[in-house]
Amino acid sequence: MNFKNIAIFLLIIALIGFISYSAIYGVNLGKYEITPVKESMKLGLDLEGGVFVVLEAQTDAQGAELERIMEQAKAIIRQRVDGLGVAEPNIVLEGKKRIRIELPGVKNAQDAIDIIGKTAQLQFVDPKGNVVVTGKNIKRSEVTYQLNREKGREEPVVALEFDKEGAKRFAEATRELVKNVNRKDKIIYIVLDDEVISSPVVNSAITDGKAVITGNFTVEEAGKLATLIRAGALPVEMKEVQTSVIGPTLGLESLDKSIYAAKIGLILIFLFMLIYYRIPGLIADISLTIYILLLLGTMIYLDATLTLPGIAGLILSIGMAVDANVVIFERIKEEIRSGKTLRAAVDSGFKRALRTVIDANVTTFIAGIVLFKFGTGPIKGFAVTLLIGLVASMITAVFITKYLLKLTIKMNITKNTKLYGA
Repeated sequence: MNFKNIAIFLLIIALIGFISYSAIYGVNLGKYEITPVKESMKLGLDLEGGVFVVLEAQTDAQGAELERIMEQAKAIIRQRVDGLGVAEPNIVLEGKKRIRIELPGVKNAQDAIDIIGKTAQLQFVDPKGNVVVTGKNIKRSEVTYQLNREKGREEPVVALEFDKEGAKRFAEATRELVKNVNRKDKIIYIVLDDEVISSPVVNSAITDGKAVITGNFTVEEAGKLATLIRAGALPVEMKEVQTSVIGPTLGLESLDKSIYAAKIGLILIFLFMLIYYRIPGLIADISLTIYILLLLGTMIYLDATLTLPGIAGLILSIGMAVDANVVIFERIKEEIRSGKTLRAAVDSGFKRALRTVIDANVTTFIAGIVLFKFGTGPIKGFAVTLLIGLVASMITAVFITKYLLKLTIKMNITKNTKLYGA
């Protein structure tokens, strides 16, 4: 028996056990803390709950012009979503004319949809219907409080600051309105999407480029309006074509069921490999544990989002990892039956199986790239975990399994070929 190799093997087992425990339960090491995978992993909409909406641009533009419009719309929607304070939103172009917005954790779905899809054409109009300034002239828009003298209390309002051109035009318009005698002729109408939201009377010329929108707003209403104005107008009308609201309870239930199913599947795989292949099966189980840790760690590091289809991709990639070990072990068994020593059989078996393993993984990898490139939403989530899993499975099957198997043979505990599945 080689005690040095036995010590190395036991040290590897202990390290894997510690990392596995930390991944499941978390560990506090004074200054350093390892959080459980379940808390560190970013969950998708279908697991965390929230809302997703698909908007379609109502335009006949084509080619480069359409691409410019969609990119601009996407950027404005991103600003609006950021204004809502949604954590980890997912906003992607879907096809040529559609934008898919996923908002995990959002409770009031309709309010979010309303503020995202609004065209938000803001205009300041004089009593004759002339447009004085538009939303394009707004430099700053935020919620503040102003005293309502009639009610005797402060109320939320939207404070605006115009750019140089807007300040000049607004000053000229208010100077003219102040000259009017009738009160109704001094009104400036603030119109959002063809709806009058405020109609203040101009009592003095506003020459400093600053204005206030009042309208008996609640804090939430003022905040939404400020966000819409700050983000600017969408370059094109967006029509809501698909909406779905997923409750957090349903999402967590799906996650728990998926984890439970994965546990059962892994236990059955571990038992099968151990019973059928014996010592190589034990090595495969250890490698598979390393593979799972490597896969989950990579997803956390890359800040990848885990979705239900992503879990399916994860399970499929685990199957690919097991399949690679099965191919290798069968080749090793053939080499042992031909009369080769254990060391020679392992070297020859890995060499013969390598091409088959690479071919299988490369073809699946190509399919994963195609799904990631052209897929959307859940399909993309499936592709991400599948691709990461395939790379991790190649590393564990080709390098880690081979190293551990050779280390086991060097331990010189037994030379019984039956314990190696032959």
